[in-house]
Amino acid sequence: MKKTHILGLIFIVIAVGAIISTVYKADTYASFEQARQHPGREFRIIGELLKDKPIEERIEGNTLLLTFHMTDNQGGESQVNYFGARPQDFDKSDQVVLIGKFHEEMFIATSLLLKCPSKYNPDDLQMEETAFSAENQ
Repeated sequence: MKKTHILGLIFIVIAVGAIISTVYKADTYASFEQARQHPGREFRIIGELLKDKPIEERIEGNTLLLTFHMTDNQGGESQVNYFGARPQDFDKSDQVVLIGKFHEEMFIATSLLLKCPSKYNPDDLQMEETAFSAENQ
């Protein structure tokens, strides 16, 4: 075989490997039930914070631990442990996106993203716009 053929085959193998790894990492959102069925595998879960259940912050070892309960979009509920500081406006968030794995009976989040409510209420914007228009006339 020529060197160019060998290099071409190596390039094709690398390209196929890159495509497969990209597809594998591009998972969509899952439910707590799906994550429970595959402990140790990383999932993305979107849902809502259960504000009627306790939200606890404590120091474990040298790390902050945030513990809360959440429901996913399919109605499943789980306790979540997140090793990190409580995000600003955590209690006001509309939705929470978790990235993590199940361990025993709790979800261990390695990343926590918040979808917060809009800062601006459309009714308030209309009122301000009307007040601004009246001042300029």
